[in-house]
Amino acid sequence: MKNLFHLAFPVNDLDAAREFYGGVLECEEGRRSERWIDFNLYGHQIVTHLAENGAGVRAANHVDADDVPVPHFGIVLEMDAWKELAVKLKSKGVEFIIEPKIRFAGEVGEQATMFFLDPSGNALEFKGFNDFTQVFAK
Repeated sequence: MKNLFHLAFPVNDLDAAREFYGGVLECEEGRRSERWIDFNLYGHQIVTHLAENGAGVRAANHVDADDVPVPHFGIVLEMDAWKELAVKLKSKGVEFIIEPKIRFAGEVGEQATMFFLDPSGNALEFKGFNDFTQVFAK
């Protein structure tokens, strides 16, 4: 059995979360109640919990010429899957806070990255790597 990551996080509106995670990101919906919804994000369990005014970016850190929102979460993808996702998100009108780009070009840990917000203001980052051995390279 493979290990799965679980992340529960606040959202301001469950219907908007359902449309974003289920519709835009195409995550399969799992169990739900009046206060939360489970989603399958690339095989990992994320749970949107209704918590008015609890969501959103709290700070930013400067990374390779960008102000990276904190907190944020996402998935590390193979480069072809990352490119496909970037095209799909653009076609769905997702507004990027950091446009899809290559970070650390020519350096250890070279990666593709893109940042965007969900309707509650939670920041998501999706990364792409040509070589997964570089994910934790120093």
